[in-house]
Amino acid sequence: MDRKPRQYVQSLDRALDIIEELAKSGDSLKVTELSEKLALHKSTVHRLLATLLYRGYAEQDENGRYKVGLKLFEIAGNVLNKMDLRKRVKPFLVKLQQETSETIHLAILDGKDVVYIDKEETSEIIRMHSEIGSRVDAYCTSLGKVLLAYKDVDIYHLYAEEDLEKHTANTIIDKELLAEHLALVKRQGYAIDDEEQEPGIRCIGGPIFDYTGEVIAAFSIAGPINRMTEERVRSLTSIVLNYSRLISSSFGYIAENTSREFT
Repeated sequence: MDRKPRQYVQSLDRALDIIEELAKSGDSLKVTELSEKLALHKSTVHRLLATLLYRGYAEQDENGRYKVGLKLFEIAGNVLNKMDLRKRVKPFLVKLQQETSETIHLAILDGKDVVYIDKEETSEIIRMHSEIGSRVDAYCTSLGKVLLAYKDVDIYHLYAEEDLEKHTANTIIDKELLAEHLALVKRQGYAIDDEEQEPGIRCIGGPIFDYTGEVIAAFSIAGPINRMTEERVRSLTSIVLNYSRLISSSFGYIAENTSREFT
Protein backbone atom coordinates (compact mmCIF):
# COMPACT_ATOMS: atom_id res chain seq x y z
CA MET A 1 0.00 0.00 0.00
CA ASP A 2 1.18 3.54 -0.72
CA ARG A 3 2.59 5.61 2.12
CA LYS A 4 -0.06 7.65 3.92
CA PRO A 5 -0.28 11.28 2.74
CA ARG A 6 0.53 14.14 5.08
CA GLN A 7 -3.11 15.21 5.09
CA TYR A 8 -4.37 11.70 5.83
CA VAL A 9 -7.87 11.52 7.38
CA GLN A 10 -8.18 8.37 9.47
CA SER A 11 -11.97 8.41 9.84
CA LEU A 12 -12.44 8.69 6.08
CA ASP A 13 -9.95 5.88 5.49
CA ARG A 14 -11.84 3.65 7.90
CA ALA A 15 -15.19 4.48 6.31
CA LEU A 16 -13.78 3.51 2.91
CA ASP A 17 -12.50 0.25 4.42
CA ILE A 18 -16.05 -0.51 5.56
CA ILE A 19 -17.47 0.24 2.10
CA GLU A 20 -14.86 -1.98 0.45
CA GLU A 21 -15.49 -4.81 2.92
CA LEU A 22 -19.24 -4.63 2.37
CA ALA A 23 -18.67 -4.61 -1.40
CA LYS A 24 -16.40 -7.68 -1.23
CA SER A 25 -18.76 -9.69 0.94
CA GLY A 26 -21.35 -11.84 -0.77
CA ASP A 27 -23.61 -11.54 2.26
CA SER A 28 -24.66 -8.76 4.59
CA LEU A 29 -22.43 -8.36 7.65
CA LYS A 30 -22.94 -7.73 11.34
CA VAL A 31 -21.14 -4.94 13.16
CA THR A 32 -19.12 -7.55 15.06
CA GLU A 33 -18.03 -9.17 11.79
CA LEU A 34 -16.90 -5.85 10.35
CA SER A 35 -15.16 -5.03 13.60
CA GLU A 36 -13.19 -8.29 13.48
CA LYS A 37 -12.35 -8.12 9.78
CA LEU A 38 -11.11 -4.52 9.98
CA ALA A 39 -9.65 -4.65 13.49
CA LEU A 40 -11.76 -1.70 14.56
CA HIS A 41 -13.65 -1.16 17.80
CA LYS A 42 -17.37 -1.88 17.49
CA SER A 43 -18.27 1.65 18.59
CA THR A 44 -16.12 3.06 15.77
CA VAL A 45 -17.81 0.79 13.23
CA HIS A 46 -21.24 1.77 14.57
CA ARG A 47 -20.44 5.47 14.28
CA LEU A 48 -19.08 5.21 10.75
CA LEU A 49 -21.98 3.03 9.61
CA ALA A 50 -24.45 5.61 10.91
CA THR A 51 -22.97 8.19 8.54
CA LEU A 52 -22.79 5.71 5.64
CA LEU A 53 -26.45 4.84 6.21
CA TYR A 54 -27.37 8.51 6.23
CA ARG A 55 -25.57 9.12 2.92
CA GLY A 56 -26.90 5.96 1.27
CA TYR A 57 -23.56 4.15 0.98
CA ALA A 58 -24.76 1.37 3.30
CA GLU A 59 -28.11 -0.27 4.05
CA GLN A 60 -29.35 -2.16 7.09
CA ASP A 61 -31.77 -5.10 6.86
CA GLU A 62 -34.42 -6.20 9.34
CA ASN A 63 -31.86 -8.38 11.14
CA GLY A 64 -29.50 -5.49 11.78
CA ARG A 65 -26.98 -6.64 9.19
CA TYR A 66 -25.32 -4.27 6.71
CA LYS A 67 -24.73 -4.30 2.97
CA VAL A 68 -23.61 -1.87 0.29
CA GLY A 69 -26.12 0.92 -0.36
CA LEU A 70 -27.57 1.92 -3.70
CA LYS A 71 -25.63 5.20 -3.67
CA LEU A 72 -22.46 3.31 -4.53
CA PHE A 73 -24.12 1.70 -7.53
CA GLU A 74 -25.43 5.11 -8.59
CA ILE A 75 -21.93 6.60 -8.53
CA ALA A 76 -20.43 3.61 -10.34
CA GLY A 77 -23.18 3.82 -12.94
CA ASN A 78 -22.56 7.51 -13.53
CA VAL A 79 -18.83 6.92 -14.03
CA LEU A 80 -19.42 4.02 -16.41
CA ASN A 81 -22.06 5.96 -18.32
CA LYS A 82 -19.68 8.86 -18.90
CA MET A 83 -16.97 6.46 -20.10
CA ASP A 84 -19.44 4.71 -22.39
CA LEU A 85 -20.83 8.04 -23.58
CA ARG A 86 -17.46 9.27 -24.84
CA LYS A 87 -16.62 5.96 -26.47
CA ARG A 88 -19.96 5.69 -28.24
CA VAL A 89 -20.08 9.30 -29.44
CA LYS A 90 -16.42 9.57 -30.52
CA PRO A 91 -16.88 8.25 -34.09
CA PHE A 92 -19.65 10.79 -34.68
CA LEU A 93 -17.47 13.64 -33.38
CA VAL A 94 -14.65 12.61 -35.69
CA LYS A 95 -16.95 12.42 -38.70
CA LEU A 96 -18.63 15.74 -37.87
CA GLN A 97 -15.25 17.44 -37.55
CA GLN A 98 -14.18 16.08 -40.93
CA GLU A 99 -17.45 17.23 -42.46
CA THR A 100 -17.32 20.78 -41.06
CA SER A 101 -13.57 21.37 -40.49
CA GLU A 102 -14.44 23.09 -37.19
CA THR A 103 -13.91 22.18 -33.53
CA ILE A 104 -16.50 19.75 -32.19
CA HIS A 105 -17.32 19.57 -28.47
CA LEU A 106 -19.12 17.01 -26.33
CA ALA A 107 -20.39 18.22 -22.95
CA ILE A 108 -22.62 17.38 -20.01
CA LEU A 109 -24.47 19.59 -17.55
CA ASP A 110 -23.21 19.81 -13.97
CA GLY A 111 -25.31 22.21 -11.94
CA LYS A 112 -24.97 25.63 -13.55
CA ASP A 113 -22.00 24.65 -15.70
CA VAL A 114 -21.32 22.65 -18.81
CA VAL A 115 -18.28 20.40 -18.63
CA TYR A 116 -16.37 19.53 -21.79
CA ILE A 117 -15.82 15.75 -21.75
CA ASP A 118 -14.45 15.33 -25.28
CA LYS A 119 -13.54 17.32 -28.38
CA GLU A 120 -12.25 17.02 -31.92
CA GLU A 121 -9.96 19.91 -32.75
CA THR A 122 -9.92 21.76 -36.03
CA SER A 123 -6.69 21.91 -37.99
CA GLU A 124 -7.28 25.60 -38.70
CA ILE A 125 -4.83 28.03 -37.09
CA ILE A 126 -7.57 30.33 -35.81
CA ARG A 127 -9.79 28.33 -33.48
CA MET A 128 -11.73 28.37 -30.24
CA HIS A 129 -9.64 27.64 -27.16
CA SER A 130 -11.10 24.95 -24.90
CA GLU A 131 -9.89 22.06 -22.78
CA ILE A 132 -11.46 18.73 -21.87
CA GLY A 133 -12.56 18.89 -18.25
CA SER A 134 -12.98 22.66 -18.22
CA ARG A 135 -16.23 24.33 -17.17
CA VAL A 136 -18.15 27.27 -18.58
CA ASP A 137 -21.45 28.92 -17.68
CA ALA A 138 -24.33 26.98 -19.20
CA TYR A 139 -26.63 29.92 -19.95
CA CYS A 140 -24.34 31.54 -22.52
CA THR A 141 -23.17 28.54 -24.57
CA SER A 142 -24.95 26.54 -27.25
CA LEU A 143 -24.14 23.34 -25.34
CA GLY A 144 -25.48 24.70 -22.08
CA LYS A 145 -28.61 26.18 -23.59
CA VAL A 146 -29.49 22.86 -25.21
CA LEU A 147 -29.00 21.01 -21.92
CA LEU A 148 -30.92 23.56 -19.86
CA ALA A 149 -33.77 23.57 -22.39
CA TYR A 150 -34.23 19.83 -22.68
CA LYS A 151 -33.75 19.13 -18.98
CA ASP A 152 -36.59 21.58 -18.32
CA VAL A 153 -34.49 23.52 -15.83
CA ASP A 154 -36.31 26.29 -13.95
CA ILE A 155 -34.07 29.27 -14.70
CA TYR A 156 -35.59 31.40 -11.96
CA HIS A 157 -34.89 28.70 -9.36
CA LEU A 158 -31.43 27.80 -10.67
CA TYR A 159 -30.24 31.40 -10.61
CA ALA A 160 -32.47 32.62 -7.78
CA GLU A 161 -29.64 34.03 -5.70
CA GLU A 162 -27.45 35.53 -8.39
CA ASP A 163 -27.41 37.80 -11.39
CA LEU A 164 -26.24 36.41 -14.71
CA GLU A 165 -22.79 37.64 -15.72
CA LYS A 166 -22.54 39.50 -19.01
CA HIS A 167 -19.57 37.83 -20.71
CA THR A 168 -20.03 39.76 -23.95
CA ALA A 169 -22.35 42.37 -25.40
CA ASN A 170 -24.54 39.52 -26.71
CA THR A 171 -24.93 37.54 -23.48
CA ILE A 172 -28.56 37.11 -22.44
CA ILE A 173 -28.69 38.12 -18.78
CA ASP A 174 -32.41 38.87 -18.42
CA LYS A 175 -33.89 35.70 -16.89
CA GLU A 176 -37.28 36.15 -18.52
CA LEU A 177 -35.69 36.53 -21.95
CA LEU A 178 -33.43 33.55 -21.27
CA ALA A 179 -36.42 31.39 -20.32
CA GLU A 180 -38.18 32.39 -23.56
CA HIS A 181 -35.00 31.69 -25.52
CA LEU A 182 -34.66 28.21 -23.99
CA ALA A 183 -38.27 27.45 -24.92
CA LEU A 184 -37.37 28.33 -28.52
CA VAL A 185 -34.28 26.11 -28.34
CA LYS A 186 -36.43 23.17 -27.28
CA ARG A 187 -38.93 23.78 -30.09
CA GLN A 188 -36.32 24.04 -32.83
CA GLY A 189 -33.99 21.28 -31.59
CA TYR A 190 -30.74 23.24 -31.51
CA ALA A 191 -29.12 26.28 -29.88
CA ILE A 192 -26.82 28.99 -31.18
CA ASP A 193 -24.16 30.83 -29.20
CA ASP A 194 -23.87 34.09 -31.11
CA GLU A 195 -20.70 35.44 -29.48
CA GLU A 196 -22.46 35.16 -26.12
CA GLN A 197 -19.70 33.40 -24.18
CA GLU A 198 -16.60 34.57 -26.02
CA PRO A 199 -16.20 37.48 -28.47
CA GLY A 200 -15.46 36.34 -32.00
CA ILE A 201 -16.71 32.77 -31.47
CA ARG A 202 -19.98 31.41 -32.79
CA CYS A 203 -21.33 27.92 -32.04
CA ILE A 204 -24.32 25.74 -32.79
CA GLY A 205 -25.21 22.80 -30.57
CA GLY A 206 -27.65 19.91 -30.48
CA PRO A 207 -28.96 17.43 -27.91
CA ILE A 208 -28.15 13.75 -27.41
CA PHE A 209 -30.97 11.59 -26.01
CA ASP A 210 -30.87 8.13 -24.47
CA TYR A 211 -33.39 5.35 -25.02
CA THR A 212 -35.76 6.83 -22.40
CA GLY A 213 -35.95 10.17 -24.20
CA GLU A 214 -33.85 11.98 -21.60
CA VAL A 215 -31.09 14.32 -22.75
CA ILE A 216 -27.74 12.98 -21.57
CA ALA A 217 -25.29 15.29 -23.32
CA ALA A 218 -24.90 17.88 -26.04
CA PHE A 219 -22.48 18.43 -28.91
CA SER A 220 -21.52 21.59 -30.73
CA ILE A 221 -19.74 22.96 -33.76
CA ALA A 222 -17.59 25.96 -32.81
CA GLY A 223 -15.43 28.38 -34.72
CA PRO A 224 -14.44 32.00 -35.30
CA ILE A 225 -17.08 34.29 -36.79
CA ASN A 226 -15.09 34.82 -39.99
CA ARG A 227 -15.76 31.15 -40.81
CA MET A 228 -18.90 30.60 -38.72
CA THR A 229 -20.87 33.37 -40.40
CA GLU A 230 -24.58 33.74 -39.66
CA GLU A 231 -25.35 32.30 -43.08
CA ARG A 232 -23.10 29.29 -42.51
CA VAL A 233 -24.56 28.63 -39.06
CA ARG A 234 -28.03 28.58 -40.60
CA SER A 235 -26.82 26.05 -43.14
CA LEU A 236 -25.40 23.91 -40.33
CA THR A 237 -28.76 23.53 -38.57
CA SER A 238 -29.76 20.58 -40.75
CA ILE A 239 -26.41 18.91 -40.06
CA VAL A 240 -26.80 19.39 -36.30
CA LEU A 241 -30.35 18.00 -36.37
CA ASN A 242 -29.19 15.03 -38.41
CA TYR A 243 -26.32 14.25 -36.05
CA SER A 244 -28.68 14.59 -33.09
CA ARG A 245 -30.79 11.84 -34.67
CA LEU A 246 -27.81 9.67 -35.53
CA ILE A 247 -26.06 9.90 -32.16
CA SER A 248 -29.27 9.57 -30.16
CA SER A 249 -30.27 6.53 -32.22
CA SER A 250 -27.03 4.84 -31.17
CA PHE A 251 -28.33 5.08 -27.59
CA GLY A 252 -31.65 3.50 -28.57
CA TYR A 253 -33.58 6.74 -28.86
CA ILE A 254 -36.66 6.67 -31.10
CA ALA A 255 -38.22 10.12 -31.54
CA GLU A 256 -41.71 8.77 -32.16
CA ASN A 257 -41.75 7.18 -28.69
CA THR A 258 -41.38 10.43 -26.79
CA SER A 259 -42.68 13.98 -26.89
CA ARG A 260 -39.19 15.30 -27.57
CA GLU A 261 -39.12 15.03 -31.33
CA PHE A 262 -36.62 16.63 -33.61
CA THR A 263 -37.99 19.31 -35.91
